[in-house]
Amino acid sequence: MKRITLFVLCAMILLLAACSAGQTASTEPTDAPATEAAATSNRPEDSASTMLPQYKYTLNGSHEVKGRQGVCSEGDYYWVSGSTTLAKYDKNWNLISINEDPFKGYEIEVNHIADIDVYQNELYIGAEYFMDGVGKNIQVAVYDGDTLELKRTFPFEPESGQLECSGIAVNPDNSTVWMCSWVGEESGRYLYSYDLKSGKYQGKVHMQMPPQWLQGIAYYNGCFYMTADDGTADDKEPDHLYRTKIEEGATDCIVTLERTFDDVTLQGEIEGLTFDQDNSQLLLLYNRGARIVLGMPKGFYDGYDHEISEVFVYDMAPRG
Repeated sequence: MKRITLFVLCAMILLLAACSAGQTASTEPTDAPATEAAATSNRPEDSASTMLPQYKYTLNGSHEVKGRQGVCSEGDYYWVSGSTTLAKYDKNWNLISINEDPFKGYEIEVNHIADIDVYQNELYIGAEYFMDGVGKNIQVAVYDGDTLELKRTFPFEPESGQLECSGIAVNPDNSTVWMCSWVGEESGRYLYSYDLKSGKYQGKVHMQMPPQWLQGIAYYNGCFYMTADDGTADDKEPDHLYRTKIEEGATDCIVTLERTFDDVTLQGEIEGLTFDQDNSQLLLLYNRGARIVLGMPKGFYDGYDHEISEVFVYDMAPRG
């Protein structure tokens, strides 16, 4: 009896110590809590430290732009995509040029540009025909970073199971191009890879505990970062940033919550993202004012008569 009592007492002490440690963990309101991020790991080899947010993000400011879909950065320039436009800005957010007829030169019909990326002054774009939540005619398209004109397209692999393209990212470390899908169920649970040079489809990676309603993807310092429109704007719920690392030859990957965006002007629709490596900044495109139904603007919220697209700039600092 004494042994049982002693055992119970020890167990209670250990439980109280664990609870105390959880209560004293330091977190910031807009970053993923350590306990929540660590819980995304379901593999014994994943340590808690690798599942924590990688950076602290401090809002530096925002800039209204012509384009509601995506943003990318390279050298002295930024590029912004609208559903039917491509725009180029300098580092002071002065508009340099805009292409308002970007679909010239396609062999199949497309009407929608998603989040974008840039590599060696070429813009990589996920183009498709999109209407009321349904995508078809998906294309990996490459544009000239100066003229904003179409140069070439990659052959899409329909057997991949991808039903829509909401974002695209170049991984220069292994010369690959990756796409994500806003459409849920099977299509939205994977990231899809193509060879950067040949355009050949290479396969897909299954995201464990995948985010809902992926909107953009970017590659930075060995990891992929993804935005998800998983907050309900009508209820003023914030959207989120997620992170994953894909090992060579892997068929799946663990997804970690990186940040909660509760500091934007108004909760609306999160879109694409990029990293300004020269300035250690995250650039995030956010739309506000329009009511979005099945991925399409359908009227406006009170106080708005048009949609406003803004790039929010966050200074980044590695977590110590």
